[in-house]
Amino acid sequence: MYGLKSQTRLCCASIPANIAEGFGRSGDAELCRFLQIAMGSASELEYHLLLARDLNFIKASEYESLVENVVEVKRMLA
Repeated sequence: MYGLKSQTRLCCASIPANIAEGFGRSGDAELCRFLQIAMGSASELEYHLLLARDLNFIKASEYESLVENVVEVKRMLA
């Protein structure tokens, strides 16, 4: 449980950090690269939430609410 919580927190922090770093770089190519990295972190977060639900660490209703937010972030990144 500790490992999953830690990985989930890292994913949550990584998404906006990569967005910020991409905007701080010069050029659109760099921005796109960091947005892709943020997308990867969002996908990883989506999986960690699914795993937490499957292991009964979170309720199905909580999972649905959280994953909706992650999907919305992924739409914005795309």
